[in-house]
Amino acid sequence: MNEKPSVIDIRNVNFRYDRENVLEQIHFSVPEGAFVGLVGPNGSGKSTLLKIILGLLKPKEGEVELFGIPQDQFKSWDRIGFVSQKANSFNTGFPATVLEVVMGGLTKKMGLFRRPGQAEREAVQQAVQSVGMEAFLNRNIGDLSGGQQQRVFIARAIVSRPSVLILDEPTVGVDSQNVDSFYRMLTHLNHELGMTLLLVTHDIGTITDKVTHVACLNKYLHFHGSMKQFIELDEQELSDLYGHGIRLLDHHHDH
Repeated sequence: MNEKPSVIDIRNVNFRYDRENVLEQIHFSVPEGAFVGLVGPNGSGKSTLLKIILGLLKPKEGEVELFGIPQDQFKSWDRIGFVSQKANSFNTGFPATVLEVVMGGLTKKMGLFRRPGQAEREAVQQAVQSVGMEAFLNRNIGDLSGGQQQRVFIARAIVSRPSVLILDEPTVGVDSQNVDSFYRMLTHLNHELGMTLLLVTHDIGTITDKVTHVACLNKYLHFHGSMKQFIELDEQELSDLYGHGIRLLDHHHDH
């Protein structure tokens, strides 16, 4: 079976804040078309690793390649979409419609002062349809629930059709009954649109039947492999990897 090329490649990366090592000897890759869940306890270095991938932090040692290009030579940043943990920081009084927020994701492509044309309006329509928010196009973003707002921010991130979408704890602020449909929407982006997804989450049980690969980070990368390999680990091995006791939602009961 041919391995798909990696869209993100990290080799031998170390990072420290002041004198504290946060990441050590990280080797990590994301194959094209994969849906990767990056898990680990608080303070394990997950956000730092994302910032390194996005070029916001420079590793002290090691190499980062994006789409086979060394990061310091990489220019096509519109190929990577990013959705942060917006739920706790977004100003819900901000006077903008869903249409305007999603259109904002095309500013870099259009330039600041060019008015959106037919192509841009169609791109917005497709993006909001992809996340199931087409009925809310003219609603004010502040009138939406946390989960709906998060879908709009994903639409904004994918409106320029990136190859990779990186999501940092996207279900923070999404109520529990909507989390399932939220993950179904991500699976749709992965399967139907062929988008490569890298998802940072604490919610390890919920993602076991959604992701294709798992990476367990706690300063070191303790596990990095397919979902199948991950669910074959026993609970003691998992707890050792994760740094404390955890339980997977078991999708393969044999008792």
